[in-house]
Amino acid sequence: MDENNLIEEIKNKITNYLVLSAKDIKILNELLQPSLNLSRCNGIIDSLIGLRLDKPSFISFLCYQLFKVDEVLSLKIEQSLTNEEKKMVETFKLIKDINKITQSDEADDIRNMFLALSKDVRVVLIKLAGILYDISVLNLPLDNEDKRFVRQVRDIHIPLSERLGLDYLKLGMDDNVIRLEHPEEYNSLKQTLDLKKSENEEQLELTKFKIYEALKELNIEGEIFTRQKHISSIFKKLHNKNLSFDQIYDLVAMRVIVETVEECYAVLGKIHAMYKPLSGRFKDYIAYPKPNGYKSLHTTVIVENQHPMEIQIRTQEMHKENEFGSTAHWLYKENKNKKTEFDKRITWFREMIDESKDLSSQDFVEALKSDLYGGVIFVQTPKGRVLEFPDGATAIDFAYAIHSDIGNSCIGIKVNGLMKPITTQLKNGDIVEVITSSHSKGPSRDWLTFAKTNGARNKIRAFFKTELKEENIKNGKTMLEELAKAREVDMAKVFTEEYISQVLERFKMKDIEELYASMGSGSLTPSQVLGKFTVLYNKNNAPAPKPQQVVNIKTNKDGVLIDGDSGMLVRFAGCCNPIDGDDILGYISRGKGVTIHRCNCPNVANLEEERIIRAQWSAKEDSSFVASIRIVADKKDGNLAKFTTVITNVKVTITGFEAREIGDTFHAVIAVRVKNRDELNKVINLISGIKGVREVKRSEGWK
Repeated sequence: MDENNLIEEIKNKITNYLVLSAKDIKILNELLQPSLNLSRCNGIIDSLIGLRLDKPSFISFLCYQLFKVDEVLSLKIEQSLTNEEKKMVETFKLIKDINKITQSDEADDIRNMFLALSKDVRVVLIKLAGILYDISVLNLPLDNEDKRFVRQVRDIHIPLSERLGLDYLKLGMDDNVIRLEHPEEYNSLKQTLDLKKSENEEQLELTKFKIYEALKELNIEGEIFTRQKHISSIFKKLHNKNLSFDQIYDLVAMRVIVETVEECYAVLGKIHAMYKPLSGRFKDYIAYPKPNGYKSLHTTVIVENQHPMEIQIRTQEMHKENEFGSTAHWLYKENKNKKTEFDKRITWFREMIDESKDLSSQDFVEALKSDLYGGVIFVQTPKGRVLEFPDGATAIDFAYAIHSDIGNSCIGIKVNGLMKPITTQLKNGDIVEVITSSHSKGPSRDWLTFAKTNGARNKIRAFFKTELKEENIKNGKTMLEELAKAREVDMAKVFTEEYISQVLERFKMKDIEELYASMGSGSLTPSQVLGKFTVLYNKNNAPAPKPQQVVNIKTNKDGVLIDGDSGMLVRFAGCCNPIDGDDILGYISRGKGVTIHRCNCPNVANLEEERIIRAQWSAKEDSSFVASIRIVADKKDGNLAKFTTVITNVKVTITGFEAREIGDTFHAVIAVRVKNRDELNKVINLISGIKGVREVKRSEGWK
């Protein structure tokens, strides 16, 4: 489909779904530019309609898409938007596009998604809709970047969608992860389901007719929907419950929607009178909702073809919440003064951000995975207040969930009326009572080992950081002095006012006492702090460099890296693949000689400064290096041939390539052998001149 037709299709979808003013339509026409990735926008728009999002969601989404390709025009149009829409566009800018995230940025992006979620959940829903589209257009084989993306979807975005109650997105992502990670089993399941489809549809129609008749007898107005089980759901049951395909009882399901809870139970009784229920297959999620707020009655009955069928019964209100999850909060405005299931659910995300503000992005993601993946238990106070915890939580978590002061002054715990150790793991339904004392000395550091929740651990750390500040200052100073003595570092030389101010700035601390206290409380290690001081001292007091202190990089006739005649083992870093002409540095690895990185390699920021040395090129005439070029171009026949022709015409060897189509674009990564960076730049410039090339750049590496 050409660009104009795609623009018209998107415009028609939005105008048929939303009621737009003349001004809105004018803005929509301005936003829908040919420069957009229209196929992707079209796919995501379908999801936004499926999620029942509102007008600001569509306008801000398209404005942000335009911002990425035409910043000037986007900012001009933005002036005509409502304040709500402008704020949403700004929130979009917190989160990078998934295909532009390096591995080192991945944790920061996930954290930024949570920050965006705390500002406006709709932005994150649209982000998740985009991720669903991106994974749905991926095809095998996958390169390393694609595999990393699929893993991130599996580990973060699927459980996040489930936590938000977004089955529409969660199941779509789940199916695609199984398709890409387990293709043989996915295809086998799909073929089996296709073979059973005709038989299943006949039975569904018969059962549907009989239940409609039952509703008439009960004088209940209702709707009935049917569906086939998602492949990912079947896959997980086969693996997680060690079942055979014949033991999956809910390949097909029926959903009965009525008005009231009383009607739900009346319909359940009628169905059980019509069909024999399967033992152990009844679930009452109305009386006992799932942790994500899901409510419904589930029963499995034996129908006319002697096969089991799952039937779900729920009210309209439950259906809205179950189907649209968080979006129901924006779409359905009734009961605004009442705290909804969504409000309770979103509190977890806001607490996660607040409780983890002192964590690094990597630690934040690990904590997030722990909270997203763990099972959930519900525990009560003696007065009947119900609290939710991850499976494995202890009485310590319970005490701090009540209040920081309760946790800090806790001296004992009663579980179901019996005294128990404070480290006791809690079980679903436990009634827990905290025993406190004003004479308590506060938590033990061992509690950090037993606390399961981030909230409890952060509150314990806060106690040691504030309540024991004087003790921490004293301990931190002693620890630093003892380490300096052990390493034979002269404190008088390295601990000057100049270096102190630089170290304080590096760790974002106001004074030396805060630095000591951080070491005493365990937030920083003495090794980290002393290392910064010694690096500063060595930089300013190092003797003039001698020739042998510089790593001279060249290759011999066999292509092996050497350092002059020193015999030092030298190798290239695979993360950035440096070539002659790049600014480089050396990193002394433990037991592995020297690793050469490009100076702008993102991984350099994570290296120990004291192990970094200077490096320079001393390449021979016959030296060559492998580098990668990433190309995004219009999807046209013959593109690959044009790229390879340009490269071979300048007598550069192609050592590998990979290509695929994404939407209306063609993506390729081509590995080439070049003499130096000048030759690589020449190739890049020639490719950029080919008609239809949207982007060409040096890749991080051939992976």
